[in-house]
Amino acid sequence: MSTTPIFDAAGTAHLIPFRPLVDALKKAAADYAAGHVASPERLVVPLNDNGIMLSMPAASADLAIHKLVNVCPRNGERALPTIHGQVMAFDPDTGKTLFILDGPTVTGRRTAAMTMLGIGTLSRAAPQDILLIGAGTQAASHVQAIGELYPEARVRVLGRSAARTQAFCDAQQTNVRSLEPLNDTTIPDSVDTVIALTTSRQAVYDEAPRAGRLVIGVGAFTPQMCEIGARTLAGSALYVDDLAGAKHEAGDFIQAGIDWSTVTGIKDAVANKPALDRPIVFKTVGCAAWDLAAGRVARAALGAG
Repeated sequence: MSTTPIFDAAGTAHLIPFRPLVDALKKAAADYAAGHVASPERLVVPLNDNGIMLSMPAASADLAIHKLVNVCPRNGERALPTIHGQVMAFDPDTGKTLFILDGPTVTGRRTAAMTMLGIGTLSRAAPQDILLIGAGTQAASHVQAIGELYPEARVRVLGRSAARTQAFCDAQQTNVRSLEPLNDTTIPDSVDTVIALTTSRQAVYDEAPRAGRLVIGVGAFTPQMCEIGARTLAGSALYVDDLAGAKHEAGDFIQAGIDWSTVTGIKDAVANKPALDRPIVFKTVGCAAWDLAAGRVARAALGAG
């Protein structure tokens, strides 16, 4: 009797490198928009101490996946990861389990890959000076993605404390050419890309919008969370990864009372390259269709092996 392959964090990362993952997200975005991927709204179940359990299935003609993850904010006090879970991949014909991936790794990498897709689609040129706001797990995934896809970029990090930010930079230094803490909250004019990676309930970026600077909100995924302020949003062209999910989960947009008829999904931006003469904000909330994209990449890698 054969056993189902189970991959830990390192094994999962090896199976889903960023470049093919970005390409897979392009296809998944088109498939999802065309109705070829079933990806219902995530089920959220409360756990103790403000923790949540997330159930996120998705299915297409070629693959089905189910991501089960638990997010426990107080795990930092316990010296434990905030997120635990798995992504199970299934044959859509037989229902057989094909393989199991590490859930936090899939989440981190597909989220960073969606950011990279946004950069490739909505930036005038390859980024040269990137600011990460936040110094947690998602920031680490983004540093790795930047190092793989934009190795010449300078990366700055603005965290909650100088000590934590410095520790993050020390730990991630080998993943990019240049990584340094931003010890002053004044953002240099040379920064062309800002990526917010926090679960803040108040804006961590609310600068006047400027053409040529792409602002990406990643960390806020509930109506109560807010990373990008109304000042920035009001003067920017607005894009999201998942239009249906964003209307319920993009706290930045919800709290600002934006007009959803002016918001464009990433699928349409990829299909029809937009004008890049305006300031742009790209908001991601994630959905199981993006985990399906990661499953496709992993399955292809396993088939090649």
